[in-house]
Amino acid sequence: MRSRLALLVATAVAVAVAAVAAACWLLTRAQLQSELDNSLRNTSESQLRDTATEAVNNCVSGSDAQAAATPGFANFQVVLADGQRCVARGSEPVKVHASDQAVANSSVRETSLHDSTTDKGATVRVFTQQGVIRLPALPGVQPVLAKVAVSVSRPLSEIDNSLNRLALLLAAVAGIGVVGAGAAGLWVARAGLRPVDGLIGTVEHIAQTEDLTVRIPVEGDDEIARLSGAFNSMTAALASSRERQSQLIADAGHELRTPLTSLRTNIELLARSDETGRAIPPDDRRALMVSVKAQMTELASLIGDLQELSRPDATDPGPLQVVALHDVVQSALDRARLRGPDLTIDAELSSWYVRAEPAALERAVVNVLDNAVKFSPPGGAVEVSLDERGALTVRDHGPGIPAEDLPHVFERFWRSPSARAMPGSGLGLSIVARTVQQTGGEITLRPATGGGTVATIRIPGAGTPPPEMR
Repeated sequence: MRSRLALLVATAVAVAVAAVAAACWLLTRAQLQSELDNSLRNTSESQLRDTATEAVNNCVSGSDAQAAATPGFANFQVVLADGQRCVARGSEPVKVHASDQAVANSSVRETSLHDSTTDKGATVRVFTQQGVIRLPALPGVQPVLAKVAVSVSRPLSEIDNSLNRLALLLAAVAGIGVVGAGAAGLWVARAGLRPVDGLIGTVEHIAQTEDLTVRIPVEGDDEIARLSGAFNSMTAALASSRERQSQLIADAGHELRTPLTSLRTNIELLARSDETGRAIPPDDRRALMVSVKAQMTELASLIGDLQELSRPDATDPGPLQVVALHDVVQSALDRARLRGPDLTIDAELSSWYVRAEPAALERAVVNVLDNAVKFSPPGGAVEVSLDERGALTVRDHGPGIPAEDLPHVFERFWRSPSARAMPGSGLGLSIVARTVQQTGGEITLRPATGGGTVATIRIPGAGTPPPEMR
């Protein structure tokens, strides 16, 4: 990644520098050429006229104009209407361009500006304009005025040399800039990715040691800091999940040990009786069988609760349906009356419809009623009500829950010291809380006035029920 970032930075800088260098070179060339053109246009008329006259005289007299040519200075020549040229002394002859002859012949086109070459092949910039000169007197002929084209030219090497030096300078600066940008990009990549190196090292350490307590220092509020914070949150969640898993296994083992020990003891007694031939009294044998059945029932209930709680909290609870809560409560009440035949269970139920998984909702209501039945004294009463706002209230007259124990009642396997001698696994209320939360509701427990406990479940209504449920 460092190499890619450095290469990316160097490439971006190279493209930017190349674009700037090209623009600079083109602008400089245009400026130099413009200055050269202006210098050609600004040649004085007197100089042009005198030079043109001299060139024509040389042409008529047949003098060799190139003999005294001075390279690097302006070249002057006269272009006649027929395309002939007369070169001034000290000037190099320049090839006649069609536009030069057009200036000499045309009464409309007065100037021409173009590139051309000398007879020796040197590139020049040529400016041609119309002019009128006096032709020299010939034998028997009076001097006359003639319209010609006068060309003045200067070598383009004047600006080409400067442009070449500028190109070399720009290339050197661009090269230094690209190399410097690459080095800077590599340094920035190393500095910017240093926190990522720490993150990678931590991940590798966790993968090797499975130590989820390691944390990455979070500095600043940039993306790397956010990534480090998110990773710390993830490892904290994993550590918490592992801790809960270990706690669940430990608590499950503890809860399973008691019924298994009792079941094993009873079965060993029955087996020893058969092996030794010493019969167990009928009443004791019946008591042993009742105990075995009770322990098996407790084991089956505990295993069912564990299977229910083994699903992650985020698992989809199943397809939600519109459920008549009053019918679910009535069914749970019928089961509760069978489990507490000596109790008085009064119920006032109003119609209320909710969206929930029917089986899970009934299990939750049954667990709440089972707690009320289990903790109610013999001959006691349990009041159940479902009001028109959907609040389900279950009130018992048992010993109640101490205030210091209320924050823990929905934890898995938690049981108050006063209830540990009673049957149960401590998972019922945990299942109730999760089921109610999955339906968008809430459950609360509070001490009741005069003793006992009040459990309240509130689940949002489902609106208008289907016609078949009305």
